[in-house]
Amino acid sequence: MNAISAVFVLAGAGVALLAGAGLLKFESSYARFHAAGKASPVSFLLIAIGAAIELGVGPGALLLVTAISMVITMPVGTHLLFRAVHRTSSSDHMAYDELGDHQS
Repeated sequence: MNAISAVFVLAGAGVALLAGAGLLKFESSYARFHAAGKASPVSFLLIAIGAAIELGVGPGALLLVTAISMVITMPVGTHLLFRAVHRTSSSDHMAYDELGDHQS
């Protein structure tokens, strides 16, 4: 394995490990989604860069398409998970709920 690609793969694995620790450490589901939603695309991109360097142009192009689709769709998926959790859980811990139903 190339030294540069190994550095990228190890960096991506480190970011994923930190995201996993955040999932275990944080108490609220919002903080857990934040840790997973921010770190997973970054770790995937780092690992994809390392794999593309190691594999060459053809598989690297496929990894590029995969990385672009993940970067585009990941924020939408995380947002939908946030909404689902917000709608199904109690919001007693919030001082003011901007997404809640308001009676005027």
